[in-house]
Amino acid sequence: MTALLAERPAPTALPPVRSGRVTVLFVVLAIALVALTVVGAGSGQLAVAPAEVVGSVLHRLGLDVGPLPSHPNGDAVLWTVRFPRVAMAVLVGAALATAGALMQGVFGNPLAEPGVVGVSSGAAVAASATIVFGLQALGPWTTAVAAFGGGLVATFLVYGLARSNGRTEVVTLVLTGVAINAVCGALIALLTFLADTQAREQIVFWQLGSLNGTRWAHVAVVAPFVAVGLAIAASRAHRLDLLALGERSARHVGVDVERLRLVAILAVALLTAAAVAFCGIIAFVGLVVPHLVRMAVGPAHRVLVPASALGGAVLLLAADLAARTAVAYADLPIGMLTALVGGPFFFWLIRRTRRQAGGWA
Repeated sequence: MTALLAERPAPTALPPVRSGRVTVLFVVLAIALVALTVVGAGSGQLAVAPAEVVGSVLHRLGLDVGPLPSHPNGDAVLWTVRFPRVAMAVLVGAALATAGALMQGVFGNPLAEPGVVGVSSGAAVAASATIVFGLQALGPWTTAVAAFGGGLVATFLVYGLARSNGRTEVVTLVLTGVAINAVCGALIALLTFLADTQAREQIVFWQLGSLNGTRWAHVAVVAPFVAVGLAIAASRAHRLDLLALGERSARHVGVDVERLRLVAILAVALLTAAAVAFCGIIAFVGLVVPHLVRMAVGPAHRVLVPASALGGAVLLLAADLAARTAVAYADLPIGMLTALVGGPFFFWLIRRTRRQAGGWA
């Protein structure tokens, strides 16, 4: 937390974009995305060869090219189970990584991530409440809709409490988010205590995060929200670059800092709430991916935002593939895997930031 609040002198100019590295990064990420999509769709208890996966896609596009799955149920499994799950992994990974890039741009600190503003905690409280009290107003969609709404409400609450005299200070926003996260954690603990054994297991499983059970109907709900959030992030990239020079400098060149901060936080809430609605809490994607991209090609947001989206999709596809194949006949919680990788990375990032800053007071 000290790292998140640490003040750093504003640079006079952003480092130049490394065009050669940018091209290489996008090519590598695009190839990895296609490869992981093909391999991920074909992996599982019913294995489908990569050539058959590609052939199935081409036949769906009206091209009589490539072999179809040899197993009689292979094509149905691909389009009913595997491809929806792959599509959701791409959407959720892109959403969380982009939300992380926005948070780090708004806070001016690479240690910021979407959980700071309480989106995930608010979503977890609402989802847990529907499970414990057996709410079924919207049928099987109830928990997802409640999680989405809970994430948005928590974000608006944090922003409203942190705003004073028409302004929102970053430090106040962070501390308010910490307080809201603490309250939400207590509410989740209370709901878990009140729940019976079955509901308690559902709460724990939801908080661990999983893409299991994803269908095209779920993808159709999440995709528009993610698309809107990505569009907002891309449209604010230049302003975030100016904000990186310092609030005073940004205001001097005509940036409405308060409006920019509000729009960015709303985009973070939209992206994160959509991501956790059906999949539960998947931690550290928004922390790890933007920082790795920034290390590779620099901090310019016009590159950082799309590269983070692509990198997040690749990371979550890889994590989901590992979750489905690491243990035979088991589907590990994907949030557990991302936390196992992201936790040590966060410790390393803290130590690296501290060394660069020369220590904290």
